[in-house]
Amino acid sequence: MELDKKIAVVIPSYKVKKHILKVISEIGSEVQRIYVVDDLCPEGSGSFVKEKCKDERVKVIWHEANQGVGGAVMSGYRAAIEDEMEIIVKVDGDGQMDPSLIPHFIEPIVSGQADYTKGNRFFDLESVRSMPKMRLFGNAVLSFMTKMSSGYWDLFDPTNGYTAIHSDVAKHLPLDKISKRYFFETDILFRLNTLRAVVIDIPMEARYEDEVSNLKISKIVGEFLAKHFRNFGKRIFYNYYLRDMSLASFELPIGLLLILFGLSYGVSGWIESIQQGTPATAGKVMLSSLPLILGVQSLLAFIGYDIASMPKRPFHKIRNRK
Repeated sequence: MELDKKIAVVIPSYKVKKHILKVISEIGSEVQRIYVVDDLCPEGSGSFVKEKCKDERVKVIWHEANQGVGGAVMSGYRAAIEDEMEIIVKVDGDGQMDPSLIPHFIEPIVSGQADYTKGNRFFDLESVRSMPKMRLFGNAVLSFMTKMSSGYWDLFDPTNGYTAIHSDVAKHLPLDKISKRYFFETDILFRLNTLRAVVIDIPMEARYEDEVSNLKISKIVGEFLAKHFRNFGKRIFYNYYLRDMSLASFELPIGLLLILFGLSYGVSGWIESIQQGTPATAGKVMLSSLPLILGVQSLLAFIGYDIASMPKRPFHKIRNRK
């Protein structure tokens, strides 16, 4: 693919000494700069790359304290922006991501279709069979939570770290506020939605060999759930009350209140009927069920509006016109 863009690759480096040289060697000539971010790696992967790698495109960045994968990626973003790179790709150093796919990730950005692209390992159902079952289940749960908190309802596989972003978009992200640990992939989607950036999934296959993942789904589900609720609340406030108001701005709170009233009235009536040994009257049943039905309809209407209002105009093209 012929390119006139300056492409950079960011590789967060933590306990990947065994694989990182191979990853760098597979990065094609379309890339002008490679940033290896040593996140206080106990294996000294940054010094290892500096000593063993002869690729002139490589620049090693060292962290004095471990900041997590998100912090390492943000350091790479800052360096790429400072060097006036135009598209920034993030690839893990553990060998699970095929660097030959980089042209597929940057093509929608180059052609003006997207601001940000991310990998999706679930397009090919046959390849999904090779994925560990626990990881498969965890990704399904996290994907649903991400759809709600980020507003990108057509995306899947939120923890996939194979991404590409236009530098004009990265410049407008609050890099200091983005989560520095494993939540950063989903947190950045929330931040992108506040910019109304266009995000596209790119089909890919993951390569599972002898690498050891530092992400334990069972340990982060609770933490992720709390952060998803936080981001969902912020997104709703920003998009439906601060920046604009629409019918959906009323459908959500009314729907929630109706459901809350229907449930509380129904449960209290059910307890009362058990204690008195008498069946609930038709009026009480209707007074409980009708708010529930109307509340669910209001919530579904809100979700339908939210899905229809996903960003469609690439942020970086609008900025360039201005």
